Amino acid sequence: MTHEEHHAAKTLGIGKAIAVLTSGGDAQGMNAAVRAVVRVGIFTGARVFFVHEGGTVIGSARCKDFREREGRLRAAYNLVKRGITNLCVIGGDGSLTGADTFRSEWSDLLSDLQKAGKITDEEATKSSYLNIVGLVGSIDNDFCGTDMTIGTDSALHRIMEIVDAITTTAQSHQRTFVLEVMGRHCGYLALVTSLSCGADWVFIPECPPDDDWEEHLCRRLSETRTRGSRLNIIIVAEGAIDKNGKPITSEDIKNLVVKRLGYDTRVTVLGHVQRGGTPSAFDRILGSRMGVEAVMALLEGTPDTPACVVSLSGNQAVRLPLMECVQVTKDVTKAMDEKKFDEALKLRGRSFMNNWEVYKLLAHVRPPVSKSGSHTVAVMNVGAPAAGMNAAVRSTVRIGLIQGNRVLVVHDGFEGLAKGQIEEAGWSYVGGWTGQGGSKLGTKRTLPKKSFEQISANITKFNIQGLVIIGGFEAYTGGLELMEGRKQFDELCIPFVVIPATVSNNVPGSDFSVGADTALNTICTTCDRIKQSAAGTKRRVFIIETMGGYCGYLATMAGLAAGADAAYIFEEPFTIRDLQANVEHLVQKMKTTVKRGLVLRNEKCNENYTTDFIFNLYSEEGKGIFDSRKNVLGHMQQGGSPTPFDRNFATKMGAKAMNWMSGKIKESYRNGRIFANTPDSGCVLGMRKRALVFQPVAELKDQTDFEHRIPKEQWWLKLRPILKILAKYEIDLDTSDHAHLEHITRKRSGEAAV
Repeated sequence: MTHEEHHAAKTLGIGKAIAVLTSGGDAQGMNAAVRAVVRVGIFTGARVFFVHEGGTVIGSARCKDFREREGRLRAAYNLVKRGITNLCVIGGDGSLTGADTFRSEWSDLLSDLQKAGKITDEEATKSSYLNIVGLVGSIDNDFCGTDMTIGTDSALHRIMEIVDAITTTAQSHQRTFVLEVMGRHCGYLALVTSLSCGADWVFIPECPPDDDWEEHLCRRLSETRTRGSRLNIIIVAEGAIDKNGKPITSEDIKNLVVKRLGYDTRVTVLGHVQRGGTPSAFDRILGSRMGVEAVMALLEGTPDTPACVVSLSGNQAVRLPLMECVQVTKDVTKAMDEKKFDEALKLRGRSFMNNWEVYKLLAHVRPPVSKSGSHTVAVMNVGAPAAGMNAAVRSTVRIGLIQGNRVLVVHDGFEGLAKGQIEEAGWSYVGGWTGQGGSKLGTKRTLPKKSFEQISANITKFNIQGLVIIGGFEAYTGGLELMEGRKQFDELCIPFVVIPATVSNNVPGSDFSVGADTALNTICTTCDRIKQSAAGTKRRVFIIETMGGYCGYLATMAGLAAGADAAYIFEEPFTIRDLQANVEHLVQKMKTTVKRGLVLRNEKCNENYTTDFIFNLYSEEGKGIFDSRKNVLGHMQQGGSPTPFDRNFATKMGAKAMNWMSGKIKESYRNGRIFANTPDSGCVLGMRKRALVFQPVAELKDQTDFEHRIPKEQWWLKLRPILKILAKYEIDLDTSDHAHLEHITRKRSGEAAV
């Protein structure tokens, strides 16, 4: 890209005006989207307006006037008088449908305003067309065409906080808890909650239970108690129904359990607490990314461009025709009304269906009693602990048992494999592991190469035929050593798969690692509290050091989520002049109403510009203008309970890994034994853009910077300019890599994302 092409982004909006509004129910993360639209719009040279008809900072409401043509006529008048021809609507399907109706009527509305003498011919000509881009803000995740809507992840955080608290008291008293969550027409919150907490049962509107569900439910609960569990959890979406369309309420379920089983049962209806609280890191970043993409879509729009909605597919922003998405969303409701539940489930998309299939496997299938003819698979943790590791182990173990396999767990990683610290795991062994942080199995950074003889002996001794390795960069490099060791030791010729799990998010072959989301939320929460501490004193700048080794993922994404003024990382070299420019930027900021600053530094971004050096520099240069404080977050980033994202991600990764393992073992069976020596028998299971894919570890070597333990190319680096724009820096922006208009029907037929 030439400088002129980069610079074009700054002039893209000159002479144009953008209005942004939030409408319908509020959702956490809307403010991040509004902030992004405003600041990126101004960055491009456009004039930006708030529409106060829309908790969001600009207010949100369900406007009855806009449903009538007279109301839309007044809205058109207000836009024309301000020269606004670009409208960004942040809301649910009702708001977005109304916005599209508004656009389709635009010409007629202008004509009526002209005839009434309210606008001039010149004004009508200048406003001859209206571009509309929608961002979906809805905690229910009920809009088809996007993997996640703004607010959904935050709602899951609120739900899981309550579920975790209830779990403690339920175990103390040996109780059954029935939790009702939001979702009148969509069961996403209930479904993901059930996966994230290992619930015994979930009721959602898209998949009503069989006619004899009462018997199945009671048997399931009693079996769980028989296996030694002290609690039962049942999740109910508020719109849950049976196959005849009759509502299934939380009180109905409570009365059934009490009457049939006599269990002490409590009902908790979560209500609007799910909409409250601060947005999660995921929603802050999602809102920011979607807001940026919305501005670009508006400014690139032409009179022939259809109204679009910016949505998320995997980790990519995509543009989809608004009315296609609205129509599919309506088709889901229609299918449920007509009791065509299989069709409704398919219309929800592959991601929703995958969640449902994994839930059914883990909650409704009885593990086989006999293991005759089964295979033996071992599972282990390698590297530093990461929240979500236990959820991945639980899923791996239980899916393996369901398939009739014998599942072994290895303590203390490769070191434990060499020492024979191995035991067989049953169904109850991993009970309650989903929400627990750290590594229950124990994990070490030790690599296998020095212990090949002992490891080979134990593989033979325990008849291990496949290995699931859950861990970080050491898990990946350990896999490479196993591949090399096959030349000397035939015992190492067994299939293995690596599930990336590390807060650093630095495993080649995957855009995300289990545990990174939890660490990111820990950093964001800490930054929020630190910034809050400066609310009274003002004129204070905080320098915060994050983990990540040489990988700047945590610093960058936390900076984007927490509204940092700068984030220093190894992947983007910086000089003393850059540091000075950042100080000068903060000096100017202290003259505004926001008299505090936040600077993040990745722990290994520069061996000379240490946290102490940067702190001292800022302290000296800021004398008389601002004070500086420093915080090294340390290992708190590795601790805590996993977030809903990490629990769900880990659960599905474990299930997919074990399914792959079973197939690969059968494929590798030769002459009465397992012999796997092909490159594709040792893989990393990773999320790449929109899909979960298995990639041979040997093929990933060329994509790896082994000296610094990071992938050579990292997708999130493209988000760095957004961080700087939102912090109000004057930079060059490369707009060549943006989303293109796709179609929802093609998207749904593609490979499933997470």
